[in-house]
Amino acid sequence: MAQESMNSKIHPRKVIVFIKPTCPYCRKIQEIPCQMPFKQGLPEFVAITATSDTNTIQDDFQQLTGARMVPWVFIRKDYIGGCSDLISMQKSGELESWLWQIEALK
Repeated sequence: MAQESMNSKIHPRKVIVFIKPTCPYCRKIQEIPCQMPFKQGLPEFVAITATSDTNTIQDDFQQLTGARMVPWVFIRKDYIGGCSDLISMQKSGELESWLWQIEALK
């Protein structure tokens, strides 16, 4: 399931974050678009709780990324990590550099 979801959503010019709406780290990561000039529709947030088998999805993502806990952040087709990884990238300026490269910012 995760492989199908990941492959259908991830795109070379996209930023996608797989989340659980009740997760505090997911809510925190959803604040980042307000802090940067993203193009319309970016980043895309996908709630994994929209399906009936969240545990299986988390197990599948653990096999794909090495992390079982949400959020899972992808820039282009690269797995970036979770909330703390993205915040570290934002503080260092690395996130903005990546986002300009993939034309995700206006």
